[in-house]
Amino acid sequence: MVFETERLVVRQWDEGDLERALDTYSRWEVARWLGSTPRAWEGPADAQAFLERCRARAEADPRYGIWALERRDTGVVAGSVLLVPLPDGDGEVEIGWHLHPDSWGHGYATEAARGALAKGFADGLTEIHAVVRPGNAPSAAVCRRLGMESLGVSTRWYGIEMEAFRLGRE
Repeated sequence: MVFETERLVVRQWDEGDLERALDTYSRWEVARWLGSTPRAWEGPADAQAFLERCRARAEADPRYGIWALERRDTGVVAGSVLLVPLPDGDGEVEIGWHLHPDSWGHGYATEAARGALAKGFADGLTEIHAVVRPGNAPSAAVCRRLGMESLGVSTRWYGIEMEAFRLGRE
């Protein structure tokens, strides 16, 4: 376990989660918002590669990761929350969330992100960023609920226009 919230256990992804990860990231309605070149996963090999990337990241630096959000009430993985260094970010760190559509609209992204922010600040980070594709109103709303400051549109980290947000440690 990485951390817990009222309704979620935030932990490393494991082999038993591969089917759920594939079901989440193979959906265009999820994938369309992710990465510099969005791509829906095509099969189990994508899920296995994801699991290996998550494990390697955890081994490299335990402050960072892409973690599974396991619902306490059902044991179902609602999606991911991440805390990772931004590409070309001079040490800047990004928070993000990717949820299965059946978990949208229940507050899991905000709840998990609050926990990840607390973890990041407890681990010594002084500020954390979020980047949101234009048009992704639900994720921008999560940023606002978290109290993140809008920095406007930037192409700084992924080479495409993204709305940037920042939160400093209090």
